[in-house]
Amino acid sequence: MSLLEVLGNTRRLKIIRELSREPKYVSELAETVGMDGKSAVHHLTALEEAGLVEHYQRGNRKYYRLIKDIELYAAPPPERSFILQASDLSDDRT
Repeated sequence: MSLLEVLGNTRRLKIIRELSREPKYVSELAETVGMDGKSAVHHLTALEEAGLVEHYQRGNRKYYRLIKDIELYAAPPPERSFILQASDLSDDRT
């Protein structure tokens, strides 16, 4: 799945927005973005397979965190640019 396909889903964008603030466990994240746990896990799996998030265990809870900077740049003519990229997080934020 391409980065555009992964990020072309409103629910995944909401998840990324929340994870850009801080790591969250699945049920907390599901509640925050307004979906059930099964749906949240489905979207988190897609984001994890795309290499944008990773999970870790703390006790009985499975936490997810954002591991890539995601940037979208679009400019109208005459520049006519469209750039969507994911890159490793800056050292000062990890």
